[in-house]
Amino acid sequence: MITIGNAPCSWGVEFAKDPRNPDWRRVLAENAAAGYSGIELGPVGFMPEDPVELAEALDEHGQTLIGGVVFRAFHDPDQWDDVMDGALRTCRALSAHGARHLVLIDSISPRRAPTAGRADEAEQMDTAEWTAFRDRIATVAKIGTEDFGLTVGIHAHAAGFVDFEPELERLLGEVDENHLKICFDTGHHSYAGFDPVAFMKRHIERISYMHFKDIDPIVKAQVVANRTGFYDACAQGIFCNLGQGDVDFPAVRQILLDNGFDGWCTVEQDCDPEGPSNPVEDARTNRTYLQSIGF
Repeated sequence: MITIGNAPCSWGVEFAKDPRNPDWRRVLAENAAAGYSGIELGPVGFMPEDPVELAEALDEHGQTLIGGVVFRAFHDPDQWDDVMDGALRTCRALSAHGARHLVLIDSISPRRAPTAGRADEAEQMDTAEWTAFRDRIATVAKIGTEDFGLTVGIHAHAAGFVDFEPELERLLGEVDENHLKICFDTGHHSYAGFDPVAFMKRHIERISYMHFKDIDPIVKAQVVANRTGFYDACAQGIFCNLGQGDVDFPAVRQILLDNGFDGWCTVEQDCDPEGPSNPVEDARTNRTYLQSIGF
């Protein structure tokens, strides 16, 4: 059974302490009003880390906690303490509410930001740097799996060091599949310049969780050509409503059904929290579109 959820990033929540963030209770209420029964944690610290307080609010709004994301600088050895802090706090929060999915994302690197969407120009790590980077991801994946009983997925992300398909596939080949699955984001795969449907066909057996995101091809061409930063690209509307961009969601649905996918697929429409978008209306529009194609 496929179940559809949403995430705080659809309300512009990227960092827990951003003063522009909407109130977390508002996000829960609006997510429920838009027709979703599940939501991600968001960056740890955005929602209360007191399990009783959060459990009461989730129950009040009829929400299931799906999972959480560790969006931190795995690429920077000097940030390891910060990575581990985010990982352990997220694991504890997920475990407290019976959530299943721990998602690992290498956060944006200044070395990669100018080449988002430009795989042929992107700076590559040398062998020693890559090995250490891979091992940091593998360490957190093992902790999430063995110590907390979570399903851990790697998520490619624009402007990080797991952005393009060859990097994602290299990592998958080097980390134990019992510890690391794939949280597959349709939009980031398109942003990177690769075909999400083709990737899903090759790797569906390792995909444990889905992020549904669509890409406006006109905006994508502009931001890639102009070397626009990721958050500026979000503000320019690169992530459009589902079904209005270049991701073939009917084909995505068919692959999931053909392979007996069972679990959550979470809508993510990253936006500028102070931009012109209307998150609750976008959430409703995305839910209506997914229902129209059989989700």
